[in-house]
Amino acid sequence: MNGLDDIEWTALRERLERARAALLSQLADDLDRSADVRAPAPHEVEASPADNASQRTLNALVHEAAEHTARQLHIVRHALAKFDDQRYGLCERCGELIGYSRLNARPEARLCIACQTLQEQRRR
Repeated sequence: MNGLDDIEWTALRERLERARAALLSQLADDLDRSADVRAPAPHEVEASPADNASQRTLNALVHEAAEHTARQLHIVRHALAKFDDQRYGLCERCGELIGYSRLNARPEARLCIACQTLQEQRRR
């Protein structure tokens, strides 16, 4: 199956569920912050170029933070979905066991060490 005993399986699932809850909370905060960061009102349009640049930068940073949180949430949800069909702990590339030490370090890991290393070498 996946090489994990019941205690490891449960512990990793619980960590991922806590991560999902934390990311959902963070995403809600990011979206609230995004709503607070808005385009200037008509009477504020005459702000200095420096103020306008600062506002644009802040808008971009808030948007980037929300996108990053959403990507992380997608990764965690993907890992949790693999528990349902017993694929959690198996490499998505080669099908081999990922190993508890790697999953303990990165519970959302999709690839075993060998496949992850190969993928990173190809990116260079």
